[in-house]
Amino acid sequence: MHPHPLPLHQARAEFLRRRWFFRECGIGLAGIAASHLLAGELLGVTPQEGSDKGTAAQSLAPRQPHYPSKIKRVVYIFQAGAPSQLELYDPKPELEKRNGQLPPPELLKGYRAAFINPNSALLGPKYKFTPQGQCGMELSEILPHIGSIADELCLIRSMQTTAVNHAPGQIFMNTGSEQFGRPSLGSWTLYGLGSEASDLPGFVVLTSAKGTSGGASNYGSGFLPTTYGGIPLRSAGDPVLYLSNPKGVDNQAQKESIDTISRLNQLSLEQVGDPEIAARIYSYEMAYRLQSSAPELMDLSKETPETLELYGVKDPKESSFARNCLLARRLLQRGVRFVQLFHEAWDQHGNLTADVKNNANTTDRPSAALVKDLKRLGLLEDTLVIWGGEFGRTPMVQGGNDGRDHHNRSFSIWMTGGGLKRGHVHGGSDELGFNAVDNPVQVHDLNATILHLLGFDHTRLTYRYQGRDFRLTDVHGNVIQSILS
Repeated sequence: MHPHPLPLHQARAEFLRRRWFFRECGIGLAGIAASHLLAGELLGVTPQEGSDKGTAAQSLAPRQPHYPSKIKRVVYIFQAGAPSQLELYDPKPELEKRNGQLPPPELLKGYRAAFINPNSALLGPKYKFTPQGQCGMELSEILPHIGSIADELCLIRSMQTTAVNHAPGQIFMNTGSEQFGRPSLGSWTLYGLGSEASDLPGFVVLTSAKGTSGGASNYGSGFLPTTYGGIPLRSAGDPVLYLSNPKGVDNQAQKESIDTISRLNQLSLEQVGDPEIAARIYSYEMAYRLQSSAPELMDLSKETPETLELYGVKDPKESSFARNCLLARRLLQRGVRFVQLFHEAWDQHGNLTADVKNNANTTDRPSAALVKDLKRLGLLEDTLVIWGGEFGRTPMVQGGNDGRDHHNRSFSIWMTGGGLKRGHVHGGSDELGFNAVDNPVQVHDLNATILHLLGFDHTRLTYRYQGRDFRLTDVHGNVIQSILS
């Protein structure tokens, strides 16, 4: 800005020079903006024909993927903090036998744990495993409700990651990179498919416990337009901050204000061509619609007592993981494309036996209820449900005799929904649960498979940024064909 106001004719000349540069210069911002706006066409996915709702609204209009998809929507139950696979999903009788012994020296060659001396004693599983369902999947005794849906699950026991600490691990699982600033899986999904929700964001985030170490990077849009970012809904008060009108402002005045702001932003958009202005227009309009849609969404008073009991919701107005699971179902019913639940409570470096059981008591029933409810409503066949954290826990002890350190060489997640084998176990770890030895699955393989189920070739779902094409899976990833139905 100039320290002193310019004469009117000089100010106008300067504005025109800037405007000419923005609009006409082939290497200027207009060309850059145009490349962003045309990115969808380069993908082979384009906004709905006949849409007249403006650039941002068009970018969120439902569109077709590369090929017919198995699923239309995703709910990702992210159990942050690293749940112990050895207490929950990966039975290890040999580890139980060797409890208190030192691990074999050859097992630890080249290995570095996050915090403990790798040559710590082995720690046997704290809970028993039993076969569940007709498939006979072995699951922990502290997961009776998830055990009751064993025949619906595709359990992967051979996940691996390169990260060894929480924030990088979470960001890697959710964005395909340990570095900040990359688009999240939910953002890539929204970018590729658009949204079917007219009065709610296409990508919604719900948190319980402590949220996540990785913060907003786990659900941000990165270098994609901000329209594709996840929108957190608060569990108490207004679902979105400042959603209620201030005193003295009624709905009509609010609507007139939004319309005026939108017209001014539209003029700027026409002059400059910056897609972020379109995103700003959309955010104002969505905020206005949320004033009526969000309170209705969060009001569970119309849910039946049987449904509340199914999820374990004791107080419909009280924030909890169970309430978030029920809200996830309601969001999916209303056309939201991607719902992500974050629950960071699983970092058991000590007090493992009690804390893992407490966490299971909190998450087991609601997680299973969401799957059962989606199936009851006929939504499971074209919905993908994912349950898992950023890595697992060591077979070695930490914290005296009742804790486990971070472990990235083998951990477990499960999925269910359209296009997946049900009652199926993929991969496995060695007899001590240290290394994934049978069909290891890397993070990029998992994300490639999720995009495949959504109808995308993960190598073609790209976005040009800073002179190169980026994708969720970077230059890696293979679809896990053996888990597809």
